[in-house]
Amino acid sequence: MKNILFVCTGNSARSIIAETIMDNKYKKKFKAFSAGSKPSGKINEHVKKFLENRNFDLSGYYSKNFNDFLKNDIKFYQVFTVCSNANNEVCPVWPEKDKIIHWDLDDPVVKIQKAKSDDEINSIIANTYNIIEKKIEDWIKDA
Repeated sequence: MKNILFVCTGNSARSIIAETIMDNKYKKKFKAFSAGSKPSGKINEHVKKFLENRNFDLSGYYSKNFNDFLKNDIKFYQVFTVCSNANNEVCPVWPEKDKIIHWDLDDPVVKIQKAKSDDEINSIIANTYNIIEKKIEDWIKDA
């Protein structure tokens, strides 16, 4: 079992989506974790609803700081930063810099806050989900 960590700033959307996809689609080979450089303290409610509507169980998921992982004994096969802020904050301090892959993904939470309807919110989250899912699938092919 290979441990994977997804890091973004708030650990409320992108990294949670990535962790959920990895834990549900590839759980026989990988164990995913997620964290934030400045965690929001909770999963975005719209993202949580979207993932639960796809029948993902989020009961063990929560927003946490990546410093928690610097202090423990979990060895990561790969670390993914999924936003520029996290990339700039994690890379200088994370051990084994060659184990970090950066995906510069737009923050759906910013777009959600500007959305005018539930349909628009779901479209924003679905787009982010699809991008992350495709990036994971492409990485797994090469892993």
